[in-house]
Amino acid sequence: MLKSLDWTTVILYLIMVVAGWFTINSACYHLDNASMFDFSRPTGKQAVWFAFSCVLIFLLMFIDAKTYRYWTPVMYIAMMFVLFATRFVAQEVKGSLSWIDFGVFRIQPAEFGKFITALMLAWMFDQYGFKLGSWSSYLKVLSIIFLPVGLIIFQNETGSALVYFSFFLLLYRQGLPGIFLWAGFSFVLIFVLGLIYGENIVLFLIPILIALMFVGYAKNWQAAKRTLTVAIVAYVVYFAVKYFVTIPEPVLPYYRFRWVGLAVSVWCGLYALWIWISRRALSYSLLALFAFGFITFQYSVDYAFNNLLQEHQRKRIEVLLGLEEDLKGAGYNVNQAKIAIGSGGFWGKGYMEGTQTHLEYIPEQHTDFIFCTVGEEKGFFGATLLLLLYTVLIVRIIMLAERQSTIFAQVYAYCVASIFFFHVAINIGMVIGLAPVIGIPLPFFSYGGSSLWSFTILLWILLKLDASRNARY
Repeated sequence: MLKSLDWTTVILYLIMVVAGWFTINSACYHLDNASMFDFSRPTGKQAVWFAFSCVLIFLLMFIDAKTYRYWTPVMYIAMMFVLFATRFVAQEVKGSLSWIDFGVFRIQPAEFGKFITALMLAWMFDQYGFKLGSWSSYLKVLSIIFLPVGLIIFQNETGSALVYFSFFLLLYRQGLPGIFLWAGFSFVLIFVLGLIYGENIVLFLIPILIALMFVGYAKNWQAAKRTLTVAIVAYVVYFAVKYFVTIPEPVLPYYRFRWVGLAVSVWCGLYALWIWISRRALSYSLLALFAFGFITFQYSVDYAFNNLLQEHQRKRIEVLLGLEEDLKGAGYNVNQAKIAIGSGGFWGKGYMEGTQTHLEYIPEQHTDFIFCTVGEEKGFFGATLLLLLYTVLIVRIIMLAERQSTIFAQVYAYCVASIFFFHVAINIGMVIGLAPVIGIPLPFFSYGGSSLWSFTILLWILLKLDASRNARY
């Protein structure tokens, strides 16, 4: 087993865990309590979590690789029960009911649900004859993903639930049509533009998105050109009449840009529907569905934003989009984080020399905002080096995925790569103000036993499967 282990990944793991431990120590350092092994401090507790992680690694290495495959459905069902029960037994932490208190420590089951969901997806794709392409296959994999998402949202823990959307990268790797990813990006774009500019600009954008989907999915250049032609003509006529023709007063209230955009968007959907019916091409039904879905979604943006999101979530999005400036409230953390990172310059201020860090200007700096400490004390050079470490780790995981002999191990490896990529991208993005603050940890650097254990289990199950890739199971 020792000879079969991928020692490159093991060394990367150890480097990150140790570097994370020292970074946590700097973020929590106090002169009157400076010992790194004081178990009342986060640094000492993190050392304990790492010691338990070593025990977990030892156990994971001695479990037969086929056990993960055969017991996955049972583990998944058990985890769904735990996620459901957590809502009723958890103690509230900052509005979230996702932490189970065991007295001396707390556990967040949502963190452990990630690797079990990854195993379940791997198990599903490993079933004989299973592949994406039919509605039933889509329904199965989406159910596996969205069931834990719904249960975690039930705990009022939005950040951890969003991590599960990283599995769509795996689905794309396994044959999910690109139109689904494009549609997801388009819905996000419409949501953002709808909040910033209102429905007018969004209705102007929808025909362009549909035309691009005609090309990208159905590969129908003629339909795309007709869609854009109708849109351009309609908008040109509208602006020409608006600026060069005197509109009668009774008609003026109804002469709105939104009606032009809505009419063109509806035409796009009807045109795709007509192609589907006349040519019996099922692919165009998706284009029609997305066209009308875009329109419906656009008109529901305000309702969803004001009624489905909690107040602190709305504030964070408004601050991120520049709709509101709240440097003492919702935008305080991000503003202080950018100040800390910027003050580090190129080389940084030096280990344990960060003034923003030690004066505690940034709340939760040793957890979700740990990247601030790296940026302030190690500067641009250290932050770039950390990103390179994560890049090497993710690329290495992809290399492990490509050399697996079973679909189960390969799919699981891509799930691991997707989860790491999502965590790194979103965590660093929210710290530097490119993503909303949703509270997800930076792998191996953020303080917390649940986080460290879940990433350790996630990675070392992969290493066990890779070490056993030549065995038949």
